[in-house]
Amino acid sequence: MLKAELRKLMLQQRRALPAEEVAARSQRIGDLFFAHFPLRPGQTVHVFLPIVKNNEVNTWPIIERLRLEQPGVRVAVPVTDAAQHVLTHHHLTDESVLVENPWGIPEPQDAQIIPAPEVDLVLIPLLAFDKAGHRVGYGKGFYDRFLADCRPEVLKIGLSLEPPVEQISDPNAFDVPLDYAITPQGVWPEKESLG
Repeated sequence: MLKAELRKLMLQQRRALPAEEVAARSQRIGDLFFAHFPLRPGQTVHVFLPIVKNNEVNTWPIIERLRLEQPGVRVAVPVTDAAQHVLTHHHLTDESVLVENPWGIPEPQDAQIIPAPEVDLVLIPLLAFDKAGHRVGYGKGFYDRFLADCRPEVLKIGLSLEPPVEQISDPNAFDVPLDYAITPQGVWPEKESLG
């Protein structure tokens, strides 16, 4: 299926989900993340903050659990620079002041910038992904540009409310594929649980 068709279909599907269903699926995704991906003190995890009106995966439970259980792990979140068409990355702390941008994304104000090469693991918002690790987002390329600036060994994990589609038929040369994706049904490709 073409990206544009998938984007339209998945946005409609996701917007139709009741809030409690999004919350339940998001909780399951968070539980699977911690069960399958061990973290070490000193690592930096990049986490997107959800656009609530778009029924994105709620990453706040992941962030809260990182703060409580992994105080040595630094949490970075994106800030959108629409003029330059890039994301910058900022340290999220308990003191961070968040303000919604024009797209409804909460962003920290005046927070310490974290260069992309310092990120060890990236949680990526998805509308859809396929079994080859290709992904569909909102189509602006922000994450492709960000991931291209990361170290080659950065772990790229997509979070999706839906299972993979068979094939995205029009990936382009700039697309950076996923290493893993987490859905409420499990981790793709299958990964042994730590627990």
